[in-house]
Amino acid sequence: MTTHVPVRWAVLTVVLLLTRPAPASAQADFSTADLRVRVDARGTVVSLWDVAGGRERIAAGEPAPLVSIRTGGRTESPVSMAYDKASSVIALDFRPSGVKVRLRALAKPTHLSFEIVSAEPAGLVDAVLWGPYPTTVGGTVGEIVGVVRDGSFALGLQVLNLKTRGGALLNDEGSDPSRGTLAKTAPFGSILQAFALDRTRPRTVAGWNGQFPDMPVPPMHGETVVGSKVALFASRADLALDRIGAIEVAEGAPHPIIDGVWAKQWRDQGRSYLIAAFSESTVDELLAYTKRADLMTLYHPEPFATWGHYTLDPKAFPSGDEGMRRAVEKGRALGIRIGVHTLTNFINTNDAYVSPVPDPRLARTGSSPLAADIDASATEIRVASPAVFANEKANWLHTVVIDRELIRYRSVSASAPWTLLGCERGAFGTAAAPHRAGTAVGKLVDHPYKVFFPTIDLQDEIARNLAKWFNRTGVGQLDFDGREGCLASGQGDYAQDRFVQVFYDNLDHPVVNGTSTSSPYYWHLNSYCNWGEPWYGGFRESMQEYRIQNQALFDRNFVPNMLGWYRLTATTSLAEMEWMLARAAGFGAGFAMSTTIEALRQNPDTPQLLDTIREWEAARRSGAFSPSQRERARNPRLEFHLERAEPGWRLFPFHDIGPFRHAPTERQPGEPASATWTLDNADAAQPLQFRVQVSGGGTISRIRLDVGRAQSVDLAVTLAAGESLVFDGSGLARSYDAKGRQKAVAKIDRPVPQVAPGRQEVAFECAFAGDPPPLVDVTFRTRGSAEPVRPPR
Repeated sequence: MTTHVPVRWAVLTVVLLLTRPAPASAQADFSTADLRVRVDARGTVVSLWDVAGGRERIAAGEPAPLVSIRTGGRTESPVSMAYDKASSVIALDFRPSGVKVRLRALAKPTHLSFEIVSAEPAGLVDAVLWGPYPTTVGGTVGEIVGVVRDGSFALGLQVLNLKTRGGALLNDEGSDPSRGTLAKTAPFGSILQAFALDRTRPRTVAGWNGQFPDMPVPPMHGETVVGSKVALFASRADLALDRIGAIEVAEGAPHPIIDGVWAKQWRDQGRSYLIAAFSESTVDELLAYTKRADLMTLYHPEPFATWGHYTLDPKAFPSGDEGMRRAVEKGRALGIRIGVHTLTNFINTNDAYVSPVPDPRLARTGSSPLAADIDASATEIRVASPAVFANEKANWLHTVVIDRELIRYRSVSASAPWTLLGCERGAFGTAAAPHRAGTAVGKLVDHPYKVFFPTIDLQDEIARNLAKWFNRTGVGQLDFDGREGCLASGQGDYAQDRFVQVFYDNLDHPVVNGTSTSSPYYWHLNSYCNWGEPWYGGFRESMQEYRIQNQALFDRNFVPNMLGWYRLTATTSLAEMEWMLARAAGFGAGFAMSTTIEALRQNPDTPQLLDTIREWEAARRSGAFSPSQRERARNPRLEFHLERAEPGWRLFPFHDIGPFRHAPTERQPGEPASATWTLDNADAAQPLQFRVQVSGGGTISRIRLDVGRAQSVDLAVTLAAGESLVFDGSGLARSYDAKGRQKAVAKIDRPVPQVAPGRQEVAFECAFAGDPPPLVDVTFRTRGSAEPVRPPR
């Protein structure tokens, strides 16, 4: 029997089938041209498929939750996943908390984006954790930029907004003292990871990397985990940087433009600059020095009278901001930037945020109620609890705030009643006043530089102050030195990056910026990382190992190579300068040359030193050095001299002969106390050059060298253990202390001995003193034949 369905019911059935919502999928697949990602029914990433290579890049057997949550002190991974393809929403369920997290997943031509759109019930999620995603890619791991590479393949995770922190959640404040862990090496290859914190509830944290236990952190309105967003991508390894730039543009992430191009591909990226304090009256002279060396920037190391409100030093800038603006215009006319230095969010004790009335938004490590009334002259102050005041981990100024008064204290009583002893009332220009019992006594966060710090709200204001000053003056470069000071807010690395973000959001022109630290989100805003301080020794000794180690870090993370700061003094020699410039050429690295106008005026070699910087930098930046030359220039034991020779330059390598050791020995009466060595000079005839290094204990003096039994050098110098002497063939002998700092210069009063080609004898002697006496190592140096250095056509 045939059953006939009325036409109207058939049509209605079809309509219902067509309009019924599609069932949520228990598996989700997302693809770009280079990467396919699969998430299974439990919310686990089970595939990272390399399309071009036709291979799996997920590390099998390793946990890989798309998102985990931190709630009630525990971490929960998802137990189920449902994917609604129509809305592009993934729903993840967590147990035992009952939390449901929804995120939007979008496949775009260059990448996949994942964004948290809800986390319910509200108030249960303390943090979301992206990954970690285990990969088999481990050849090059860019811990800051979040890109891992093997051969021709690159895989990356990008944090797309400020609230999304790259790396692992290591502590309750969300800080990571390492250089970065957005990507991290693992036994199977690498992991990629990120997180976001809910900052909307009052919290207590172990602040500033654990220095301040139970530090109170006020809530931040709207700063939930909702909106946390990441991008996952793959590409050819040589196109990874281009791909990041495309992702930034597509997602509205920071993408600074300088001279019309992305800052990461700017022609002057990593270019060297001169650091010297200038004033309205000396800026022309220092700009002339900068121009002669063809450096990018004249950078003032300490222009401000105070940090916080950023008022210029009136002695150097009697015209105030207008004086600095004129300096910027003079620099611009010469093609030179003007830069200044500050310490990110540090607040001087004479700034208006501190004196005469302290801003209530100064950061505190904690507080305790006043246990008894005090008058304006009391020097002992009773508090309910001693904990925050007795903490000496970071307590240099010993300062508390009560109402509108700052008070310094000498110590805390050893037993109850807990009392702040030896108090200085009305500290830092504030007014002493009586205070009632129960009033909060807040312990201020301070630092060895004798500064205080802001809460996150005041920090935003300070960042805007700094941006407004840059807008008024047109200054175009700074270093975010001391970014770690932002940890004083209790908001971890988020606060460090927030300062930079707020600063940039309020600028009206591009500003090149450097740092001594790093973080994944800041990577998008940062121009360079140039650290290595010059204060601890000469060019060769001051943090040199750290400077060289940084180059591999920069290479892994698409950061321009920079060697840090060096110091040009009144005694800096050409040999010292060329030693550093060779390292810069070898690593393709820029640097900062720190000096003073007095040093430049007093050093007789200043013109030659500036010309030498110009030629080495021109050759480096033009790509003129060959791979072999660059490889040799990376070796700190090798030295070179560069001369202009059209259409490029000539590079002269120096060759060491030795070292030869001389030590005191028992000898027959009247027997000479000298050592005789044979030099084999493979180079042309040239003036004698040598280096004397003293080790052990005691001193040496009355140094004498005889060359070929016919020529001699006598040097009336005394060297202690660790010290050295360099004779550079010019007739000058320079002595250096154990830190490589030049002590003295002596000039011989006779012609410099010549070293002939081939084998010849050199006799060396000196007077020893001390018990035990020192050991002496002598290394001779010859200049080899010229090698061409030509820029590529």
